[in-house]
Amino acid sequence: MANPTTTSSKLNVLVIDENSIRAAIIELGLREAGYDHVTIIRDMNGLARRIMEINPDIIVIDIENPNRDMLESLFQISRAVKRPIAMFVDKSDEASIEAAVEAGVSAYVVDGLKQERVRPILKMAISRFNAFSRLNRELEEARSQLESRKLIDRAKHLLMRSRGLSEEEAYSRLRQAAMQENRKIAEIAQSLLLAASLLDPGVDV
Repeated sequence: MANPTTTSSKLNVLVIDENSIRAAIIELGLREAGYDHVTIIRDMNGLARRIMEINPDIIVIDIENPNRDMLESLFQISRAVKRPIAMFVDKSDEASIEAAVEAGVSAYVVDGLKQERVRPILKMAISRFNAFSRLNRELEEARSQLESRKLIDRAKHLLMRSRGLSEEEAYSRLRQAAMQENRKIAEIAQSLLLAASLLDPGVDV
């Protein structure tokens, strides 16, 4: 998959639209905006499989008269594909808009399908997708760091109790082991805690 920030001419855009006239409007807007690689799907059957085969960088979905089942099916796909998605619908309600946001749809446009709007909406979808992805990465990194600190603290306290070490000495032991084995301190801490629990199931780790 290309980076969504890549030049538009290099991006693979998938358009999902059962209406050939509306699909042509989107395709024309995309090509005028410099998107050269455009694939159109008009059959909703086996949609998830087709998306996996095409492996697009960006997905544009247009639904003239959406019903709840169709929207839910598309929202399930949007949760799975992890791509910028711009969705055009002719009508909607508050629940559908909230569901679209929760499903990760980057741009949900109601009654706004016009050729000249395709490019700015696609740009917005890419920008929102990248911002959301960046926030998710930062959140995962923060969670990982927190879990690592918890493991290290538990391992330090185990060493302090079992070896009579100070907190600084316990941490130094963990750090030395990590350097010797070329591993992260958190990995050494996890191994130590696991070994302690296996050797003595009753030990508080």
